[in-house]
Amino acid sequence: MTVAAEPLARADLAGATRQVLKIGHGIKPDVLLVELEGRAAEPGSPASVVVKDYAPRGPWVTRWLGPWLAAREQRIHRALGPLSAVPNWLGAIDELAFAIEFRPGDPLSRGLRAQRSAEQIEAFLERLDASVAAMHEHGVVHLDLRHRDNVLMDAVGDPVLIDFGAAMHFRCSSFWYRWYRPTVLVYDRRALAKWRERLHPGAPPSRRTLWRRLRSRLRRRRTPPARG
Repeated sequence: MTVAAEPLARADLAGATRQVLKIGHGIKPDVLLVELEGRAAEPGSPASVVVKDYAPRGPWVTRWLGPWLAAREQRIHRALGPLSAVPNWLGAIDELAFAIEFRPGDPLSRGLRAQRSAEQIEAFLERLDASVAAMHEHGVVHLDLRHRDNVLMDAVGDPVLIDFGAAMHFRCSSFWYRWYRPTVLVYDRRALAKWRERLHPGAPPSRRTLWRRLRSRLRRRRTPPARG
């Protein structure tokens, strides 16, 4: 297949890789920032793409699990194609690697709110809520939005959702989605509550935070004082 209208072959990866964004381990792929030679001058064409590659993993992954995981994540990207918050799928390189749109942004952290106004943060959180709701309407549950590297704020303040390796994808009309929906959506909703709490000054603490604080207090009460 082709990537962004230009051939990108396995043999091209080593020379075209500009940066290793993440070194995989176990069953996780390497994530590479790959430069497409000669594309920067073409209007509307990406100069760089992100490649997820399972080839560096062990033989059990490369022969069996890697092709299945790569195909699975690509199906999710194709299902989420209409969503502006999700990088576009650009094509498969081979059965172990595929390319997606490069969407730079800042990972979420408490430090981010010092760089943006309260109005910008609130607008971002509203767009994030809407993007996650739209993702759910397409039958996809991310399950790992609590990880700070999986939710980005781009240069104009829009959310970018990445890394769907752990996501679940259902047909919206299926029995399984209706049955699982109340159970699995809670993970994404807890993540949204976490980011609202961390980014929005004065936001009420989430139930998860309140429960963690209560457990901490109970643990301190049960711990006997140290004797000198």
